[in-house]
Amino acid sequence: MPIAPLSPVFLGLPLSLRDFADVALRGRAVTINDDTRSRVRASRAPIESIAAAGDAAPSVYGVNTGFGALAETRISAADVRALQINLVRSHAVGLGDALPITAVRGMVLLRAQVLALGHSGVREEVLTQLIEMLNRGVHPLIPSQGSVGASGDLAPLAHLALTLVGEGRAALVARPQAIYASYDDEIPVYIASSSVLASAGMTPIALEAKEGLALINGTQYMASLGTLALLEAEELCSAADIIGAMSLEALKGTSTPFDPRLHAARPHPGQASVANNLRTLLADSPIAESHRNCEKVQDPYSLRCMPQIHGASRDALTWVRSVLECEINSVTDNPSVFLRDGGFDLLSGGNFHGQILAFALDLAGMAVAELANVSERRVEQLVNPSLSAGLTPFLAAGSGLHSGFMIAQVAAASLVSENKIYAHPASVDSIPSSAGREDHVSMGSISARKLHLIVTNVRRGLSLELMVAAAGIDQRAPVSPSRGVASALRSVRQIVAPMTGDRILSDDVRAIEQWLGAGRLRTDVEAAVGRLA
Repeated sequence: MPIAPLSPVFLGLPLSLRDFADVALRGRAVTINDDTRSRVRASRAPIESIAAAGDAAPSVYGVNTGFGALAETRISAADVRALQINLVRSHAVGLGDALPITAVRGMVLLRAQVLALGHSGVREEVLTQLIEMLNRGVHPLIPSQGSVGASGDLAPLAHLALTLVGEGRAALVARPQAIYASYDDEIPVYIASSSVLASAGMTPIALEAKEGLALINGTQYMASLGTLALLEAEELCSAADIIGAMSLEALKGTSTPFDPRLHAARPHPGQASVANNLRTLLADSPIAESHRNCEKVQDPYSLRCMPQIHGASRDALTWVRSVLECEINSVTDNPSVFLRDGGFDLLSGGNFHGQILAFALDLAGMAVAELANVSERRVEQLVNPSLSAGLTPFLAAGSGLHSGFMIAQVAAASLVSENKIYAHPASVDSIPSSAGREDHVSMGSISARKLHLIVTNVRRGLSLELMVAAAGIDQRAPVSPSRGVASALRSVRQIVAPMTGDRILSDDVRAIEQWLGAGRLRTDVEAAVGRLA
């Protein structure tokens, strides 16, 4: 049955992370209402009055002055338009690989949201151009390097702004028909922005006073990358609980440490959520019943402390979510227009500074990296014959002749070690820029890039554990695991076959990784046991 299209997201109204995901990942349309149009027009009037006053107007940063350390340089009225396009061209110094289309869509959406909030002083045409780019699939080529996370994500946003005026390069990627499709399923082909705009039935716009500055002052690069990474990290938290439960069953662990009385005595929210998930996943387990009276007293921490470890990551990400929910609805311009009875104020400030995002995204990187750290330890428990409670060495079909999952643990260790480098906080650094005027920067853009790398490695690490845990449960047959774990095993076995001898495991990991990243493991398990946190 075809999926009914969702109603458009209205910019200028509160934007949720779900709205963001629908637009960035799945092509949901965006629009504005009449109140937003009126607000944008009203904020433009003061800028028009300053421009109309010509050389008699007072000096206003970014309208008739230079930028950064050149803020005291007065620009003649005849050069005000040239000032804006020169700003965009000169700041387009992005380097490195192009951002994924999903991240670009997120940036365009968030920049349009800033303008729609009505403090930027731009013409309605500028906002409309951004909206039409999203709805018609026009995606600027935005390099991934070049921002220091203060004075706005200047270089990335300048590349975004180039496409509005028909310069730089862009790709035309059609909006997916189904809301569950992803733009990153299509490979972009970047050509001249002017050609892409023409193909989409659009024309370039010419920037007027303040509009170049209003397009590049902001945190939308780090906010877009950070939000995309957070959404996947949250999905990986649920996956880690499911996969950890599978490892516990394969290792004949106990669910006693997940007793609700223990977690009521230390009531951290994330810890309680994970314990509840594990109780749900492990309920009524024949494997657990088969070793109820064994001599083992306690499981290793990687099993026993899953609520405390996974839960701490969840609580950290909860704070990160609150930061991003605030940021995607914030005005990050400088200067910003504020109307008052009988007049207006143009206030210069520092809302473009990304320090709060730098802290949040650094924390998110550390929090999600820990899911892979503890996962690798469970992989070691599963493959090490001195720890694995009777499983074959390395879970091999014929140990010696076959190596089984020996190198799966090595690969997991490699990912974990790499993440330890990425998890070093970028926010502890600052390098002054613009001749010392911008003397403290956040490096939040680097925090966002590192977080994406960490999330990718964690997804791969959990894929390795899932594959190994499934093999361990296979070896417990004919004794069955719990209903929740059995549903997870059935689900993964639709993706990869059981190990009956050595084979190329990288293909299996790649298949599991794609499936896991799409949230399929959680949805399949929830169909069997109900909703998980």
